Amino acid sequence: MAATKRKTSKRKTSKSAPKDVESAMRRRKRGTLKSGSGRKVTSKKQAIAIGLSEARKKGKKVAKRKSSR
Repeated sequence: MAATKRKTSKRKTSKSAPKDVESAMRRRKRGTLKSGSGRKVTSKKQAIAIGLSEARKKGKKVAKRKSSR
């Protein structure tokens, strides 16, 4: 019988990427998080997106963006 290879799972994010998201969430709570246009961010989803974007800019491994329809 042929030996079957077991699929190994690779991390889609680096271990330090969630820390960037956490810091963005803290800045949102403090009221100091700003979007690209300079407006104050109040949405949780937008804060997470900004945190992931900052992690990508630093070169950390983050899952690909979900495409909008």
